[in-house]
Amino acid sequence: MVFSSAAFLFFFLPITLLCYYVCPLRFKNVILVIASLIFYAWGEPTYILIMLFSTVFDYVNGRLIGIFRQKDQNRKAKLVMIISVIGNLGILCFFKYTNLALSTVHSLTGLAVPVLNVALPIGISFYTFQTMSYTLDVYLGQVKPQHNIIAFATYVTCFPQLVAGPIVRYIDLETQLKERRVTSQQVADGCRRFCIGMSKKVLLANSAGAIWDTIKIMEPGSIPVAMAWLGAVCYTFQIYFDFSGYSDMAIGLGKMFGFTFPENFNLPYISKSITEFWRRWHISLSTWFKEYVYIPLGGNRKGTGRQIFNLMVVWALTGFWHGAAYNFLLWGIYYGLLLIFEKFIFKKILEKLPAIIQHIYTMFFVVLGWVLFACEDFGFLFQYLKALFGMQGAGFTNGETTYLIMGHLALLIACVVCSSSLLRRIGEKTKGRYVIAKDIVMLVLFVISICFIIGSSYNPFLYFRF
Repeated sequence: MVFSSAAFLFFFLPITLLCYYVCPLRFKNVILVIASLIFYAWGEPTYILIMLFSTVFDYVNGRLIGIFRQKDQNRKAKLVMIISVIGNLGILCFFKYTNLALSTVHSLTGLAVPVLNVALPIGISFYTFQTMSYTLDVYLGQVKPQHNIIAFATYVTCFPQLVAGPIVRYIDLETQLKERRVTSQQVADGCRRFCIGMSKKVLLANSAGAIWDTIKIMEPGSIPVAMAWLGAVCYTFQIYFDFSGYSDMAIGLGKMFGFTFPENFNLPYISKSITEFWRRWHISLSTWFKEYVYIPLGGNRKGTGRQIFNLMVVWALTGFWHGAAYNFLLWGIYYGLLLIFEKFIFKKILEKLPAIIQHIYTMFFVVLGWVLFACEDFGFLFQYLKALFGMQGAGFTNGETTYLIMGHLALLIACVVCSSSLLRRIGEKTKGRYVIAKDIVMLVLFVISICFIIGSSYNPFLYFRF
């Protein structure tokens, strides 16, 4: 079930909210767990057992670590922590990377390795990182073990951010799991945020994605330069509005249930460096890798050589986290190299350049990065890269390119405006004013989005498969 579906909007969400609001405070977590299990089972009835196992597994691990810590049995606590990490990563790697590993062995050796065709459970990368971070934080003494398994299950299974984030650390919700109040203001703010997210997803991401889908099925050798860049830019807009729209909807839904989830995006396409871009894009994932991989490896505390090594490890893992294909690994290494180049060589030069040049530099490499991300087939990837730089002999533009640009000019302008800081600045200047007018705009966007949902069968969420 996806948020931008009729089943969710008109049946699941209203019924869940009604049950949640009318039940006593002590039963709210129970209602939310039941609703979350139904939400997940809607599309993944079999793999719900994996999520339940992860929940119980790390609940028990957290309790054991707490008991051993109280008894000063630190070696036993460390052993449980290691078992938790190995267990979580083992589950994730089996379901996410088995097919890739077997196909790689077959390609390299020619052995007739049987393909298992292991299906990827939706959201496994997100909830695995959440449960694993809980046991790590308990071991590090940053949080106390959760004794109430229903409260812990609420943290793991909470449907607003279950299948595509943001990745929420237990420390961020520890107090809210015990006691939270839902006010009318929270609900109103949550509805507004949800409407913004759904509009970004349905009106912008889906429309930009349709252009990219049109271009990527063409023969790369026949794609002129302008069309290749149009496709790359459209995918750049699609993945941003798709994922940030989902995060907006998740944060809005969280508010409706009394939760405050961390922000996951902060206008990444206004960045003036690759470093700044990754402070603004998928913030929860960057924070997770920083806290649980980069810093434990030594961060920047052990010299330049070790810092470069640590950065490359983090970015290789970041790339591979996104999917079981080598283009994702290449994408992670690409950003690792860019960040190292920027940090140790180009930073002082970049800072002296005009702001517009900094921005163009950043977005050039970001758009190029999304091409690496989008093209899982290396043959197609290399052909498309050649098309971007006019190495296919198809010329700079053609009539079809002009038709696509002019036919979608309003959409492209809307994508540029909505990914800039313009609307945020307008909102800050008019804060507390024109509230009714703003709510009318939200309602209109919601109605238009519903019309698009009903009238279109194209409604994917890109990050569901990660």
